[in-house]
Amino acid sequence: MGVAIEERKVWMVMNRVSLSVEGMGVEIGEGVGNGFDRCVVEHCGEALRGVGIDVVQVNVGLRCNLACHHCHVESSPKREEEMRWEVMEAVLRAAKESEAKVIDITGGAPEMNVFFRQFVKAAKEVVGKVMVRTNLTIMLEEGYEDLPGFYEEAGVHLVASLPCYLAENVNKQRGLRVYEESVEVIRRLNAVGYGVEERLELDLVYNPVGAHLPPDVGGLERDYRKVLGEEFGIQFTRLIGIANMPIGRFLHDLERDGLAEGYERLLRESFNGETIEGLMCRHQLHVAYDGRLSDCDFNYALGLGRDEKGGVNIRDVDVGDWVKRRVVTGEHCFGCTAGVGSSCGGALA
Repeated sequence: MGVAIEERKVWMVMNRVSLSVEGMGVEIGEGVGNGFDRCVVEHCGEALRGVGIDVVQVNVGLRCNLACHHCHVESSPKREEEMRWEVMEAVLRAAKESEAKVIDITGGAPEMNVFFRQFVKAAKEVVGKVMVRTNLTIMLEEGYEDLPGFYEEAGVHLVASLPCYLAENVNKQRGLRVYEESVEVIRRLNAVGYGVEERLELDLVYNPVGAHLPPDVGGLERDYRKVLGEEFGIQFTRLIGIANMPIGRFLHDLERDGLAEGYERLLRESFNGETIEGLMCRHQLHVAYDGRLSDCDFNYALGLGRDEKGGVNIRDVDVGDWVKRRVVTGEHCFGCTAGVGSSCGGALA
């Protein structure tokens, strides 16, 4: 990683009340120390705080069969980090104690975790809904071809990355032939009922290819349905638009092309206070593969952890304190509040 990129990572998390450089862990005070915090206080009259735990989001590992340009956690086939079963058991205990409604499983390619299927089955017994964020192409790899049937039997809600309905754009962002392979997997999922039956939800996720915000998702969804339906006969439940965060590989590309400052300025200038109530960080508990807690997957990617009041690890978290915590923020948080807002569930306003 170049010096300019390292400096920008520091700029994005500096100006907070106090900062522990080792491990990029943050100690949270009551002051307002960055541009995002100031915007929140100006709009709401107070700093950003949690309001509940509706979702327990779990990053079960960083190993992936792809190495996508927009990946904020920089997953790849070379990564070896993986959540162990004892950590998963702690996650399940916290989900039960907090009465969470959803366990949201992500990665990497979460399916590559050796305990993945065991964890999905156990999670279904604890909460009413289990979501898995899949890159689709994993289901063509040896040993994973039966996943559509497993998902159908378990009734898992699938959220699948397909950043465009055009092959050129998808392959540019995610790798050669990823579009064609993704289409093939969606057809296999359709064959077992995904995107067709109401109980088998299949959401597709759009990410902009360049340094701009997602367009109106309503019109974009119509284009997705038209092109994918007419050319391949495939169906899906809904389209979700997510803005790219200026971190990880996407930040590297922005820096290389001289677009980083312009994109960060666009995010700041597009701040929409109406998105604050629904910000996913306020409604979830995020757990990394090793049990460390963060407010969201983006904070985890930047190494922004929690103070002792909120608990530093899923093994010893106090759910009551977590709900009332002050959310750790940085300049990258403008990515969630820009325009109509961006979250793992789509628009916020």
